[in-house]
Amino acid sequence: MKDFKNYINGKWVTSAHSINVINPVDESISAKIYEASPEQVQEALESAQKAQKAWSRLTGVDRGYVMRKWAALIDRNKTKLANLLTEEVGKPITESLGEIDFGNNWLKYYAEFDRRIEGEWMSPDNPGEVMWNIPQPIGVVVGIIAWNFPFAMALRKIAPAMITGNAIVFKPHEDTSMTALALVELGEKAGLPPGIVNVVCGYGNTVGVQLVKSEIPQLITFTGGSETGKKITKMAANNLTTISMELGGKAPMVILNDADLDMSVENAYSARMLNCGQACICNERTYVQSGIADKFIKKFIKKMQKTIVGDPFKRGTQLGPKVNKTELEKVRKYVNKAKKQGAEIALGGDLLKGGMFNKGYWYQPTVILNPTQNMEIMQKEIFGPVIPIMQFDSFEEGIQLANDTKFGLAGYIMTNDMNKIMRAVRDMEVGELYVNRSLAESIHGYHAGWKNSGIGGDDGKHGLEHYMRRKTVYLKYQV
Repeated sequence: MKDFKNYINGKWVTSAHSINVINPVDESISAKIYEASPEQVQEALESAQKAQKAWSRLTGVDRGYVMRKWAALIDRNKTKLANLLTEEVGKPITESLGEIDFGNNWLKYYAEFDRRIEGEWMSPDNPGEVMWNIPQPIGVVVGIIAWNFPFAMALRKIAPAMITGNAIVFKPHEDTSMTALALVELGEKAGLPPGIVNVVCGYGNTVGVQLVKSEIPQLITFTGGSETGKKITKMAANNLTTISMELGGKAPMVILNDADLDMSVENAYSARMLNCGQACICNERTYVQSGIADKFIKKFIKKMQKTIVGDPFKRGTQLGPKVNKTELEKVRKYVNKAKKQGAEIALGGDLLKGGMFNKGYWYQPTVILNPTQNMEIMQKEIFGPVIPIMQFDSFEEGIQLANDTKFGLAGYIMTNDMNKIMRAVRDMEVGELYVNRSLAESIHGYHAGWKNSGIGGDDGKHGLEHYMRRKTVYLKYQV
């Protein structure tokens, strides 16, 4: 059994309490991690605070150099990292390999900002004065993430914090800490100074609460559920700590009569089934205009029936297990309730059983027809290989249904009508809109949610803003 330690102030440390990492394929124990003690959490915060000053006074070129060395080591260890990722999350190995590349791109991309973080020179109001605005590091960052993309999301927080001259204390999810710890081991080999990146494992209600309530961090960047995000916001408010949050989603896909039918089927499928449906921008509810609904449903069900479910380490597997039992039961609950409320289960609708599926957290690819808009299956985040399909008549009705949610992270529209595309761009209440394509944002975009899907955001040049403070300087000189 593998043993993974916390990383605090450049040292690998254990604690009195360990947590088993469960393989979702067969419920075996993959590894042991250690829940950081309150003293260790405090040490991580204080060491970050102490190390950050010297790190911030390096040039951006020096910081970027360490990041590039780290990225090169990740490239050389890609297969090892992907294997860990598949073991702890259960996603197919091809997806894990893609996640390693995607996550590493954040290190490479933000390293390029070593000469691009700029201030502003402004015209003064008075003679004999100069005036400028300079960006400065915010200080200590706390990064807390969910379990679904533990490698990519770690670097989504770490890379922008590093290039802007900050230090970070990072808490991965207790179910999926292995890849984050293996990642930081490579960072240490790349020359990370002690204290700049610290990793403390443990539960949200202990380690997470201590991190959020501390007076030391000046930024808390969180990826996870909306309810947890609200709790963090309340706790951070006591210290007026800056927050940035990417929270839950309930992404709609609106498919109009004029859309390319085969393309729409492919997009609806891939946008739902990636990582067993465990992505915050997944297609959670599909709305199909009535003129093509019957044809779409027939083709989509056939596509779902062909899904290859099984060993995630086997090339060709398209769907692995859910990440843990709690998540599996949540999906089961939503589907069973929809069935009781009158929705039609056209495909799947239950746990997978038999053979290798007698152990682990497996759920059938599922298609639900004729739901109503007020059902939980249409309003709550499913996070599984389940897609409810609902018909609508007019474009306006489709947009209204898409916006009828507390969430606003991502949305999709399939149409060849440019006027309707532009109206959707204007009217759909989401932070990301995908037009005639499936999911996956770009690292230089801006990943931000509306409504209950978040505050602030990640990625691109705008994703750097909350990692920095702005200082305006007024200088008087003798004329």
